[in-house]
Amino acid sequence: MDDSSLIWDDGALVTIDQRGLPHEVRELRLRTVDEIIDAITTLAIRGAPAIGIAGAFGVVIATLAHTRHDSAGARTVDVGAVRAEADRIAAARPTAVNLAWAVDRVRGRIAEGADAVLAETLDMLAEDGRVNLAAATHAADLVQRLCGEGPLRLLTHCNTGRLATSAVGTAIGALRVLHERGAVEDVIVDETRPLLQGARLTAWELAEAGIPHRLTIDSAAAWAMATGQVDAVLVGADRITANGDVANKIGTFALALAARHHRIPFIVVAPESTRDTAMATGAQIVVEQRAPAEVTGFGGHATAPADTAVFNPAFDVTPTDLVTAVVTENGAVYRNSDTFDGRGRGIHHAAATPLAEHGRAIAAVARQLYGRGWMPGTAGNISVRIASSSSESGRSEATAGEDTLITASGLSKGELSEHDTVLVAIADTIPHPGQSRKPSAETSIHTAVYRTRPAGAVVHVHSPFATALATTAARPGDAVTPLRISGFELLKGFGLTDPSTVVIPVFPNWPEVARIGADIETYLRENPTAPPILFITGHGITTWGDTLAQARDRAECLEALCELIARTGRTDATPLEIGPT
Repeated sequence: MDDSSLIWDDGALVTIDQRGLPHEVRELRLRTVDEIIDAITTLAIRGAPAIGIAGAFGVVIATLAHTRHDSAGARTVDVGAVRAEADRIAAARPTAVNLAWAVDRVRGRIAEGADAVLAETLDMLAEDGRVNLAAATHAADLVQRLCGEGPLRLLTHCNTGRLATSAVGTAIGALRVLHERGAVEDVIVDETRPLLQGARLTAWELAEAGIPHRLTIDSAAAWAMATGQVDAVLVGADRITANGDVANKIGTFALALAARHHRIPFIVVAPESTRDTAMATGAQIVVEQRAPAEVTGFGGHATAPADTAVFNPAFDVTPTDLVTAVVTENGAVYRNSDTFDGRGRGIHHAAATPLAEHGRAIAAVARQLYGRGWMPGTAGNISVRIASSSSESGRSEATAGEDTLITASGLSKGELSEHDTVLVAIADTIPHPGQSRKPSAETSIHTAVYRTRPAGAVVHVHSPFATALATTAARPGDAVTPLRISGFELLKGFGLTDPSTVVIPVFPNWPEVARIGADIETYLRENPTAPPILFITGHGITTWGDTLAQARDRAECLEALCELIARTGRTDATPLEIGPT
């Protein structure tokens, strides 16, 4: 067999029977839907991505079985019968979302015939290989940012390699990438009771790849962490809910608790198809209960008294606040920045976490500016740049691993607390999932600044004199108006190379704030020496600086300058020049 664990060959799905490993590598050739379902339920095929693709091949087999050929050679598919078979396949294992996802993806091609369903499934198979490698690479990058270049001591649970997917794997894929970089000292492999996927499968795969590893009983993992033998934990997932809760092989939750206690990164690596954004939290996940015999016996021998009652969940659910990051092919799509200080050392949830400190500082400045009337009601926003423990594909080098913590939407700025902030990715202005608050609509203004300037904080307020001046000076139309101001001592407050004159852009005010942000980003890229201040017609001012205090001071300075211009009679401001009388 080639490197793929799933192969389509002459109307059959060919795979390794994982029940025989590690001592027997035997081939399974599955030709019927019942054989596909049996292979999934008995764990001959296992791992969320792998059972998803196997399920899709099952729909191919069902479509072939329910296609009739008339005397003229025309083909007719009994769509109803195939869909019924697809429903049976999707229900084979309820916890892993990938199975239902993959079946649903090919279900729409049934009416086109078996060739169309097969083409979609083969696309999915090829896509899985690309997704595996991308997710594994992102996760490896993250581990090295958190823990250093190596040599690294890592711990993994269950099996997340090519047997669980179709190619390089997810969490084990990350181990492979790190090993290729020469960064792995040792991998501790949990045996993964009761079916020993770690002992039978992961140890076999790591040996096959030449990655140094040691096998341990599940209950020894916490002690390995306590004795300094683990730098990071890498696991996979069977379902990830909208808030970031993670369903994975039973024992994962305990690992996350131990990792949190010992301040160790706990990283989940999974494809985007494992994220179930339609499910709000892990409380909604149906956890599969497996046969009592898996617990009451071992290797065919009874180890418990007859008729012993059994609790045998196949999975557990790790709450989102114990997860450092969920990494997919798109990068770190969920980051719990409250978990780490960015230097490979975790921190406990406590009142003094960096996010809480930033939140308190933002709330304090917001209340201050609210008291001046510059942030009336819910208007205005404040943000700070935070270095996150993530890298997302598509980010530039300047913004990789950075986020902004911004005041939440719809809240009075006079009543903000440290908890009324939202973490947003600078690269794409998308808030991190699992947060109770929504970011301000003006977030795109802030991220436009962060993407183009090395600012540490941004302040956007509706101070009256500055807003009035900008509205008076702006030219009609959609162009940016350059407003030149010269001769005022207050210009020194903006950190200008030449404090005698400043040209401040006045941006048009669009109903879609994202368009304002786009205008600002374009202007700042085209004008690298533009000052750290700007106007938006009828929409206030935005200032930035190295620190929150500096950004606030520049907003205060700009408002004072505009008040001085107004009070000295220069209310006939034009876009050409404003100077002292």
